[in-house]
Amino acid sequence: MRSERISKTTYLLVFDRGDEVVQTLTRFAADTEVGHFQAIGALERATLAYWIAETKQYEDLPVNEQVEVVSLLGDATRDEKGEPRIHAHAALGKRDGSLIGGHLKSGVVMPTLELFFTAGDVKIRRRLDQATGLSLIDLG
Repeated sequence: MRSERISKTTYLLVFDRGDEVVQTLTRFAADTEVGHFQAIGALERATLAYWIAETKQYEDLPVNEQVEVVSLLGDATRDEKGEPRIHAHAALGKRDGSLIGGHLKSGVVMPTLELFFTAGDVKIRRRLDQATGLSLIDLG
């Protein structure tokens, strides 16, 4: 992954073939308190997930084919221990024109992914929400 600062708060990240999106983005976000991002590109495979309220669990949705990243949106915050945390949702286009979407757990780039990341300096933390079992943003 290569990056370039394009304004005071915005970076352009260009992912290379074989880069794992969530891991690479987490490393990049380690130097920011909070940020949000959007991207387009393509993946050779991915794992999406769908959260099931009744079980408080994510169900994996493996995508074992090349797909277009029609939309990738998300934020970078910090968990309760201060570690960077990526929360991303993706809409992936298949060869037949159908879409699959959900929470992006992992994705391997093929051939590229172009991501605009806007950073902030306010400390935003996620805290475990007992009712859902999810780590949610806590503005309090």
